[in-house]
Amino acid sequence: MKFLAPFVALAIGTLATHAGPGFSMVNSNDEFILVSHASRPLVKLMIKNDRSTKEAAHETYKVYLHVIDPLDKSKTITKGAGDKFTHHRGIYIGWSKLKTGGKSYDTWHMKGNVMQVYRDLVSKDLRTDRATFSVSIDWVDGDEVLLSEVRTFIVHKPEANGAFILDKKSRITAVKADAELNGDPEHAGCQFRASAEVVKNKSARYFFPGGEMTQKEVQASRDMDWAAMTFKANGNDYHVHHMSHPSLPTGLRYSAYRDYGRFGSFWVATIKKGKSKTFPIRFHISPGAFPDSIAKDCEARYEAFAK
Repeated sequence: MKFLAPFVALAIGTLATHAGPGFSMVNSNDEFILVSHASRPLVKLMIKNDRSTKEAAHETYKVYLHVIDPLDKSKTITKGAGDKFTHHRGIYIGWSKLKTGGKSYDTWHMKGNVMQVYRDLVSKDLRTDRATFSVSIDWVDGDEVLLSEVRTFIVHKPEANGAFILDKKSRITAVKADAELNGDPEHAGCQFRASAEVVKNKSARYFFPGGEMTQKEVQASRDMDWAAMTFKANGNDYHVHHMSHPSLPTGLRYSAYRDYGRFGSFWVATIKKGKSKTFPIRFHISPGAFPDSIAKDCEARYEAFAK
C-alpha cells in the first residue's frame, strides 16, 4: 500500500490564503490548513477525507496535525499515514474504547467504518503574536455521527531559534447517546508521533517532572503534569514538551517510553448526550536535544499553562 509523502505540495486543492500581522494561513478546502509565520510554515492540519477506495479511506480516516521541521520547511518532524503503526499520525486524539449507544467503537485504530471527518473551518484569528483557528469534526461510524468536535489550535509566535508553543483544545459533544471515552495509555488520549525515521534510529528519550523514569514507573504514575521527549529527525535533534492541563479528568496517565517516538496522555471521560467536555493540551516544540535546563524550563512552561 502506498501513501503520500507527509508534506503535500501547496499546489494541491482549492486554496484560500489569509494573512494577518506576521501570521498567514493557507486553506485548501479538501486537503489541509497550513499556518505560517513570516513565510515560515509551522503546522499543517491534514483534513482530507476520501472514501473512493479502501486505500484512500485508510490514508484519510483521521484529522491530525503535522509539525513542520523548524530547520527545513520542506519536511515534517511528525509521521503521517503508513510506516510502523499507520494510525499514529502527527498530533492526534482518539480513544480505542469509545462506548455509546450500547456499542464500542475504536476511534484510535479507526477500525471498521470509523472515521474523523473534517466539516468546516469554524473560525480564524491571525494576530502579531499568535494564530488561532478552530475546525469542526464529526466522529462517525459510516454515515452515523457518534461525536462532534470543535478542535482549536493556537500557534504562538516562534522564538529566534524556531521553537514555538502550540495549544490544542478539543471540545467534544456526545451526539448518538451518552458516551464514555476510554481505552488505555497506549491507545487513547492526545499524543505526538515523531517522524517515521525514529523507528530506525531509536533516538527517542524522555524526561519527567521527577527526572528520568523507568517504563514501570511511568506506567504506575497518575496525574503527572507533563512529559518531554527528545529525538533525531532529518539529521537534527528536536525536543517536544507535552503538557496536560489541570482541568483534565483525574487519574490521567502518560505513555512516554517508546523509542520510536510516540508519547502523550490518556484520561477517561463520560459525556451525557447533547453535552460537551473540553480537553486542553499544550506543546512546546523546539530544535535541539534537551538543554541542561530542561527540568526548570518544563516546570516554568507548565506553570504558565496551568494558570
